[in-house]
Amino acid sequence: MIIMIIDSCNKFLILLTSSKLKAPKLPNPPEFSLLLQHQNMSSIQPTLSSKSNSNFDELRWVIHIRRTLEEELEDDGDVPVCIFNVPKILMASDPDSYTPQDVAIGPYHSWRPKLYEMERYKLSAAKRTQKNLQGLKFEALVEQLTKLEQRIRACYHKYLDFNSETLAWMMAIDASFLLEFLQVYAIKEGKSLSRLSSRMSHLVDHAGRKSAHNAILRDMVMLENQIPLFVLRKMLEFQFSSLVAADDMLFSMLMGFCKEISPFKMVEDLPKLLVSECAHLLDFLYDLITPKVEEPSEIIELNQDQSEATSGKENSSSDDSNYVKQFVHEVWKLLSKLNRGLIRLIKKVLVSRPLKVLFKLPWTTLSNLPGFRILKQPVEYFFFTQDKEEIKPEDGNSSSNNIISRPPLVEEITIPSVTELSKSGVHFVATNGCSSTISFDAKTATFYLPTISLDLNTEAILRNLVAYEASNAAGPLVFTRYTELMNGIIDTEEDAKLLRERGIILNHMKSDEDVANLWNGMTKSIRLTKVPFLDKVIEDVNKYHNGRLKVKFGKFMKLYVFGSWQLLTLLAAVLLLLLMGLQAFCSVYSCSRIFHINPTQ
Repeated sequence: MIIMIIDSCNKFLILLTSSKLKAPKLPNPPEFSLLLQHQNMSSIQPTLSSKSNSNFDELRWVIHIRRTLEEELEDDGDVPVCIFNVPKILMASDPDSYTPQDVAIGPYHSWRPKLYEMERYKLSAAKRTQKNLQGLKFEALVEQLTKLEQRIRACYHKYLDFNSETLAWMMAIDASFLLEFLQVYAIKEGKSLSRLSSRMSHLVDHAGRKSAHNAILRDMVMLENQIPLFVLRKMLEFQFSSLVAADDMLFSMLMGFCKEISPFKMVEDLPKLLVSECAHLLDFLYDLITPKVEEPSEIIELNQDQSEATSGKENSSSDDSNYVKQFVHEVWKLLSKLNRGLIRLIKKVLVSRPLKVLFKLPWTTLSNLPGFRILKQPVEYFFFTQDKEEIKPEDGNSSSNNIISRPPLVEEITIPSVTELSKSGVHFVATNGCSSTISFDAKTATFYLPTISLDLNTEAILRNLVAYEASNAAGPLVFTRYTELMNGIIDTEEDAKLLRERGIILNHMKSDEDVANLWNGMTKSIRLTKVPFLDKVIEDVNKYHNGRLKVKFGKFMKLYVFGSWQLLTLLAAVLLLLLMGLQAFCSVYSCSRIFHINPTQ
């Protein structure tokens, strides 16, 4: 029996070695050991798996981390992150302005079921792209994009849970659709790539009047719906003879596209941007309409400079006071020698006893008395304040002195509305260009603002530019500060109407109320910032407006008369004392005889 079993085993081994079947490939030793460890741990500690998320594969995550540390050792520091997730504080304010509604470009929204309808148009665009590849197959282009995998991944802030082949195919198909859509604007610039198919004709409109066309435009400028520009350059490089020709075509596409969607009027002498230096389509638009401003020096450095300046002032104050005393002494000696006419009268007044008594009064002590203390604030406000903030009643809080040193919050932009500025004599003039043309001429009271065109797509464009600037810019948030300025001067429908009549706002929306709601809705900011030239304009406007006598008198009446019960109480008490004094005087003296009043009348 034992001999028969051994014989059967030998025959089975011979059959196994002679067969052509291959044994299943075992995992790599590290992965295999991790797999065994994972199985042992799951059998020994079943309670741990119940605590973890069922959608999270721990083994896959550990394997990915191990491969990343062992294989991807190249430095990606020269490829900065440029495609971000919209910050949560901005996304919560208006999700529809940051989430694509029709077409997904890139990996962030590619698997949303709502956007699957556009996949067939993407595939049609890919087929037409293959015809322009000069005899090459579309797979050859995908292989070239596979070589750029690490560079593509480095552009995205969010981790892309795709393998290299999936990512390359996604980029190739989305880039084909994007280029086919952008060629409409290349045609407007006098260049053409290929003729659009009939399947895309109801989506793409050369005149830009179709709703589907505008919806796709809005989706293409969203921050989370971007792909790197070097992917588009690689696609065009296969269709043209050289990279220079591909860049020339791509630049024409992007310029035509930006002229179509830019809210500002594009001037003719714009500097030519290099396509190779721009990260994606939204970045190209941002660089085109936003001036470059250097970061202001740090507050610490400013404080050091201020301390040095104050120390210098303290050192020179004693010398200045000596010079002033010497000058006054010499002038008094000169006046003392003159003893004629008006000079004699002035000298008598200056040396008179009532004036000496007036000068000797303890004004410091008197100013702290309750009655004088209440009167002190309105007198100082009305006669001694020019460009300062309104003097509030003293509450012992000294922290208000530190407000100037920190950047202002969005809600703290102190600038009057358009209506208030117009009433104080400010004239509004439209300029061609972007926010760099904003200025204020105090001599002529002219406020220069760039012309901005508002339509159904403008809000999404403005919001995504703000989100990109907040996520990417290391310097001042110039564009964000511009939106805060417009939010500050536009409060009501009347403000929007005045700017529209001055040609600053080109309103393609339903009403002026929609314009006011658009600007008033953009009140969220990511971080505090200072933009020197815009803050200087705001300061000059406030200085001019607050220096007007009509404005100062109105604020004085509102703050210290209608809004201060203490002052009214004091005036009533003074009036009552005067009347009581008059009554007492009349009880002693005959007022009718003094004022020639006949009591019989």
